[in-house]
Amino acid sequence: MDTIHQILNGGLQGYLVVALLLFFLGLATVLLRRTLLLQFMGVELMLNAANVVLLAFARFRGGDAQAMVFYLFIIAVAACEAAIGLALIIGLYRHRDTTDSDRAASLKQ
Repeated sequence: MDTIHQILNGGLQGYLVVALLLFFLGLATVLLRRTLLLQFMGVELMLNAANVVLLAFARFRGGDAQAMVFYLFIIAVAACEAAIGLALIIGLYRHRDTTDSDRAASLKQ
């Protein structure tokens, strides 16, 4: 836990390192997993990494109130995206009885 505090207390670079790790973890999840739910979680990780970068830049530019308003909009959009994405995955599961992404390509019928 002390290592995380040292990275984050180092300034903007610490936040960028954390965001980079989150982004690559999400990218690896999307590329290596075949289950749609895990791929969706990887996309969420990549979006959260972008949110960390945007908020870090807003914080270090001195706009605390603007950063908080921006953060609330990010949470609202992420909640809507999660609801739509999960509804699509549930619909695919009900229609095909699987969440395998290879079978999702056959929905063109």
